[in-house]
Amino acid sequence: MKNLKILMAVFIAGLGLLSFTAADHDKNNPQKVNASAPAKGYEVGDAAADFKLKNIDGKMVSLSDFKSARGFIVVFTCNHCPYAKKYEDRIVELDKKFKDQGYPVIAVNPNDPNVQPEDGYKQMIERAKQKGFTFPYLVDEGQKIYPLYGATKTPHVFVLQKENGKNIVKYIGAIDNNYENPNDVSEYYVQDAVNALIKGESVKMTKTVAIGCTIKVKK
Repeated sequence: MKNLKILMAVFIAGLGLLSFTAADHDKNNPQKVNASAPAKGYEVGDAAADFKLKNIDGKMVSLSDFKSARGFIVVFTCNHCPYAKKYEDRIVELDKKFKDQGYPVIAVNPNDPNVQPEDGYKQMIERAKQKGFTFPYLVDEGQKIYPLYGATKTPHVFVLQKENGKNIVKYIGAIDNNYENPNDVSEYYVQDAVNALIKGESVKMTKTVAIGCTIKVKK
């Protein structure tokens, strides 16, 4: 019995040492620990990072380029998705309505063209011309920006407001509550959010569920 107790004590001590060693290894290698962890994305109230992405005109575009903007309507969208197509005209209208009031649309295509060829760069140029896009249509090469924001669908909207040199997230989600028919919309989430910000008021509906196609990730 005495020998059994000694063996158990040694076994427990060994486990403790192993756990300590593993924990210390993880602490010194945080990238390894978090390598497989999905990006959390932004929540309302977070400061959104700027980015520098290629536009359909070949130029690099950043949020910081828009010196007079009071905020942004960042829309993760694409060419092929039926939901995105349904919303294209409405996205154009949002830009026309709010750009001169300080809240331009910045569209970002997050999809990998090797997974979905319709979302290639040349196709983006053609689609923007066909639909008369009045806003930058950027390509998220390397797919680094959409996970940072936490976008999961196309379209997925993030309304930002400039505050003390930072872009603060004020709304996340869908454009409105009816993707099928703009005439049947009863709740204009993005429009209401931006109108509230322009008036200096709080956004009442700060988060909704984005409805659309899943983002096509590189395999």
